[in-house]
Amino acid sequence: MGNTTSSITDLNLFSKGGVFTSEQLDEYQDCTFFTKKDILRLYKRFYALNPNKVPANMQGNRASIVALTFEEIEKIPELKENPFRRRICQVFSEDGCGNLTFDDFLDMFSVFSEMAPLPLKLKYAFRIYDFDGDDFLGPSDLSKMIRSLTRDELTDEEVEFIIERIIEEADLDSDNRISYAEFEHVVSRSPDFIRTFHIRI
Repeated sequence: MGNTTSSITDLNLFSKGGVFTSEQLDEYQDCTFFTKKDILRLYKRFYALNPNKVPANMQGNRASIVALTFEEIEKIPELKENPFRRRICQVFSEDGCGNLTFDDFLDMFSVFSEMAPLPLKLKYAFRIYDFDGDDFLGPSDLSKMIRSLTRDELTDEEVEFIIERIIEEADLDSDNRISYAEFEHVVSRSPDFIRTFHIRI
């Protein structure tokens, strides 16, 4: 009996009319790669991360104000095992600290969706790897990237060796760092990239 009541409550709570206005849903559909049904499904997942904090009604500007902490967001299966989870959340968060509003959460899933075009994925991948935010991937960024990928199991010498190989391969203008154009040139030739840079909802 209790289960039936909670299912009905869920249906009311996540029905199209209750959470967002039709204008909001139209706008979300226009600026993401999702259908309205996908958007409501993602809202349901966002809500489930902290029902005490996320309102059942996201009309008005609540979707851009109410934020979940990185510690709450990182629990989703798609991020839990990702060595770049904190960096991904930082890049998509309005505050730069990894706390995500629903708008940020939706943007993140949209960029990682299978429908997102390669140039958009490349742009965000570059930002994720550009730890110091200087618009280049220098030795320090590459070191953090390698240590994240290998869960810090390599020696300093091994990391240094890999950095040298990457720069040798990708640094076309010999300035000891990788620009976005150089990154795009190398990564767009990798068929694996598009497969690894996506999340199914």
